[in-house]
Amino acid sequence: MSIDAIIIGGPTASGKTEIAHELAKLLNTEIISADSMCVYKFMNIGTAKPSLEKRKEIKYHMIDVVLPNEYFDTYIYVEKTKNIIKQIKEKGKIPIIVGGTYLYIQALLYGLPETSEPDFKLRKKLENIANKKGLHFLYEKLKTVDKVYAEKIGKNDKKRIIRALEVFINTGKPFSTFHKWHEPKMKVLGFYTNLTQEELNKNIEKRTYYMIEQGLEAECINLLCLGYKEAMTSSQAIGYKEMIPYIEGKSSLKEAIENIIKNTKEYASRQRRWFQKTTFTPIRTIEDIKHHLQSLEL
Repeated sequence: MSIDAIIIGGPTASGKTEIAHELAKLLNTEIISADSMCVYKFMNIGTAKPSLEKRKEIKYHMIDVVLPNEYFDTYIYVEKTKNIIKQIKEKGKIPIIVGGTYLYIQALLYGLPETSEPDFKLRKKLENIANKKGLHFLYEKLKTVDKVYAEKIGKNDKKRIIRALEVFINTGKPFSTFHKWHEPKMKVLGFYTNLTQEELNKNIEKRTYYMIEQGLEAECINLLCLGYKEAMTSSQAIGYKEMIPYIEGKSSLKEAIENIIKNTKEYASRQRRWFQKTTFTPIRTIEDIKHHLQSLEL
C-alpha cells in the first residue's frame, strides 16, 4: 500500500506527540508538526514543543518557523508542508504529521476553501472594533451569521473570527459554506488519540501546573521584553494570553492558572469532537498503530 503520510491527530494533552515520536523512531522517519502555535520561535513551554533532546533524536519540521510578530496562516502552512512531504518521500520515508490544529489538517487533506481575496482594509477595521469593543463583540456577530464556523473555532480565535466576518461581509455567504469536503488530495493513514474527556481534563490540569513549574511566566516576560506585544496572533495562544494580565498586575496567578485550564479544556473538547467526525482510526497507544500497520504490511 502506497501512502503519502501518516497523520496522528488528537486533542491537546492526549499524548499524540509522544506516540508520533516513538513511531518515527520505529519507522526511521521524520515528523511534521501540525500545530498553529509551534511555528513561533521563543514560545516553547506554553506550546509544549518537543524538547531539544527529542528534536536531536528525530527530525521535526514546522517548528520555530517564524518570529512571534510575523504573519503566518493556513495557506503558508500547507505550501511549506507539501514541499516537506515531497522531500521526505524522496528519501524513501513516510512522513508522520502530528498535531491538533484541525484546520491545518483539513486544508492539507482537502485543500483550502475558495473564499474571497484578503481585504486588508476591512480586516484592519474589524481589528480596531475588536480592540475597542472586545473580541467577544465580534464573536457574537459571527455567531449570528455563521454559527457553524463560530462553534468550530471558538470565542478566542481572533484571527479566524475576523477572517470569517471579512469573508461574510464581502461575499454575503457564511465562511463555513466555502469548506467543501471532496476526496482527499493525499493518501494518508489517519489516527487520532481517543481519550475520554475526563482523562483529557486530568492531563490538562497536570500539564498546566508543569508549564508553570518549567517557567511559563519567565517565557511570557521574555516575549514582552523582546517587543512582542499582546495584540499579536502568537500571544493569543492559550497559556500566554492568560499569563500576560497576571504579569501586568491585572489578575492573580491563581486566576491565570484557572483560566489556562478552563480555556484549554474548552479547546480540547472542540478538537475531540472534530477528530471523532473524521474517518481516522481511534487509538490510545503506539501498540494500536503498530497492530494496524502490521495488518497492512507497512
